[in-house]
Amino acid sequence: MSGEHRLSGDTQGTRLDPWFGAYAERAHNLRASEIRALFSVVSRPEVVSLAGGMPNLKDLPLDALAESAKSLIANHGAQAMQYGSGQGWAVLREQICHVMTYDGIVGGDPDDVVVTTGSQQALDLMTQLFVDPGDVVLAESPTYVGALGVFRAQQAHVVHIDMDADGMIPQALEETIARVRAEGRTIKLLYTIPNYHNPAGVTLSAERRPLIAEICRRENILILEDNPYGLLGFDADPLPALKSYSPEGVVYLGSFSKMFAPGYRIGWAYAPHAIRDKLILASEAAILSPSMIGQMSIAQYLTDYDWYSQVKSFRSMYKERCDAILGALDEYLPECTWTTPQGGFYTWVTLPEGLDAKSMLPRAVRAQVAYVSGTAFYYDGRGANHLRLSFCYPTPEDIREGVRRLSTVVKAEKELVDMFGAGFHHDN
Repeated sequence: MSGEHRLSGDTQGTRLDPWFGAYAERAHNLRASEIRALFSVVSRPEVVSLAGGMPNLKDLPLDALAESAKSLIANHGAQAMQYGSGQGWAVLREQICHVMTYDGIVGGDPDDVVVTTGSQQALDLMTQLFVDPGDVVLAESPTYVGALGVFRAQQAHVVHIDMDADGMIPQALEETIARVRAEGRTIKLLYTIPNYHNPAGVTLSAERRPLIAEICRRENILILEDNPYGLLGFDADPLPALKSYSPEGVVYLGSFSKMFAPGYRIGWAYAPHAIRDKLILASEAAILSPSMIGQMSIAQYLTDYDWYSQVKSFRSMYKERCDAILGALDEYLPECTWTTPQGGFYTWVTLPEGLDAKSMLPRAVRAQVAYVSGTAFYYDGRGANHLRLSFCYPTPEDIREGVRRLSTVVKAEKELVDMFGAGFHHDN
């Protein structure tokens, strides 16, 4: 049968996967992340990685945290090692409400907080609850690669909304809603990262926030507000969350991964009460309950340590690294343009006309520098003339060296484009 292997009925496999024909249709929408695919390369010590968004944990008080973990197990080990509530530990949910006050969400109700395995799980659960195959999810142009993976897996169609230096453009949102509905398609969600956007590095302006919230309220579109970087502004606390303008129209997703440590895998969704009920049921069906030891460890950290001063030290560290990458771009790559972040981990670089970031990546890796092609952040394959640079993990010295190496690749590519034309990537 030319390499095919029949299992049962009409189910067919292949030499590589005898169960290929048995998968559910949605399984064929799962794709490898372009960022994950780079991990084996960027882990090599000689490669300067400007690709991944791993937080830099060198300033965490690891010795004190070790003592804290020892005390937790010694005094509360039976509870920490046991199953917990599907909604999450009540003590931590109360603390999460305090954390959200820094985003302008005042008077939050712990009963409407659902603790999840990172905010990624909250995003997945929300998509499962609201999106049927073929439904439309609106998202910024570009958007978070992990969100695109979730939306594809749930067979959603993503339609991008234009951004500029002030974030999502309200008029573009209105025009896109009208166009998509005129095509007879159903819009279920608007997914947005208003603070220190991944990958674009921009922040939604104070003037646009109430406008975006009002447009979605008027058009009856639920907003998923993803805010993992909110406390990591270089010079100030974040602007008021969209949730503060539309309490019933927004599900707010938060995480301790960037402000504390990703290894605990603790995030949350703060949702309107009716949605909260379904979120709990969906979470229980998926994982039974979030990690109790992770929740209790974070709750103890928030109680015992001056966690906000720790966040401020992270801000200072990331600002130094951001200054290093912006300075290096200005020195080595003046032919490019880029965004100027006010916080977070990333800057978004636009290449000279005709250059293709995805085609250029293997040559960059040979030059011992890594980045993420802009194509990873679009549903429709756009973004080849962009790349995302992450400044959160390398030292300032390594950042400068990485950008210098990248500049040699960009200049060589530009010479080829100038000589053979912009289409040479596709012709060869």
